[in-house]
Amino acid sequence: MRILAAGNKNHSGSRGSRGFTLLELLVVLSIMALATVGVGLAMRDGTQAQLERDAERLAALLESARAQSRASGVPVRWLARPEGFRFDGLPDSHTLPTRWLDPTTGVRGEASLVLGPEPLIGPQQVILSQSTHPEHALRVATDGLRPFAVEAVQ
Repeated sequence: MRILAAGNKNHSGSRGSRGFTLLELLVVLSIMALATVGVGLAMRDGTQAQLERDAERLAALLESARAQSRASGVPVRWLARPEGFRFDGLPDSHTLPTRWLDPTTGVRGEASLVLGPEPLIGPQQVILSQSTHPEHALRVATDGLRPFAVEAVQ
């Protein structure tokens, strides 16, 4: 009678096929998932990223102008222009940028926002897109109580 050592599953002297362990499969799946994420980030659309930067910047500028309007008690209006935008009503000492980061960024339609001086303003929004990729669009909006935020256009 032959006695087998612990872990020796081979009863006949020939070597049988051995499958993959669960740990080996999990390692391979993890590597594939990381590679997929890396490729996805590397292939991200640069124009969409530029539009997102412009939208986030505009939301911050609108909140800054809104705070300045409340502090000074003077109404401030944001107006879109073909070459950028402008803030009307701010004192000369409070100049804010008037150009987009990406020259292809623009506003869909006519856009004018009233930013104060009242603490509550009406719901307002502006939709940004790029002339090179008009299918990409983002909304910068507020419900009048919360700060301006960037949202995807559906």
